Amino acid sequence: MAKRRKLGNPLALTVMVQLAERSMHLYEIAQTLRRRGKQHSVKINFGSLYTVVQNLEKHGYVEVTGVQRQGNRPERTLYGITEAGRAEMLDWLSDLIAVPAAEFPVFDTALSLLPVLPPDEVAELLPDREQALAVQSAALRGVLGRLGDALPRVFVVETEYQVHLIEAQLAWIRGFRKELGDATISGIEEWKSFHETGEFPQGWQDLDEQEIVLDPERTR
Repeated sequence: MAKRRKLGNPLALTVMVQLAERSMHLYEIAQTLRRRGKQHSVKINFGSLYTVVQNLEKHGYVEVTGVQRQGNRPERTLYGITEAGRAEMLDWLSDLIAVPAAEFPVFDTALSLLPVLPPDEVAELLPDREQALAVQSAALRGVLGRLGDALPRVFVVETEYQVHLIEAQLAWIRGFRKELGDATISGIEEWKSFHETGEFPQGWQDLDEQEIVLDPERTR
């Protein structure tokens, strides 16, 4: 298991990685993140960068390394990563790569609550998601095509991974839609009955009384 950390915001890790390259002021950090498209991989609130850097400094992970003066512009404080910050950065990133974490995507949440919608309505809604995902996939494929010759692959693996996730979801949705259309998914008769009668199927109620393991982390 990944250990509990003093800071859990992925933006803090992203900032440390930027400062591991060189000392930067806040505006330069923000500009670098934008230029590299990190907002597509990390939830970034650029207005909160100051607070993030403050917290990193409070825990000894970054420190003030100087002041930048350029013409008539106001002085800008430069920040750099400390040895403690570098160790935390490497340890944290290693954990993220090695240890799967429960991330609770909202589509997973929607699927877990699916029976409250009629199956026919679900069948009508899924094509909208399928179309949106297909557009996203095509757009990212276009980005990869444009950047493929300009950048080493190591700099586009996050986009590559995003494409694979989208296309895996697309494949699943298409298969699920076919099962709905063919009425071959188990439980669909009870699902339809629930919406026709307004009564929760007795068989579904009985499931709560059975020792059925729904949690992959449970051993019994």
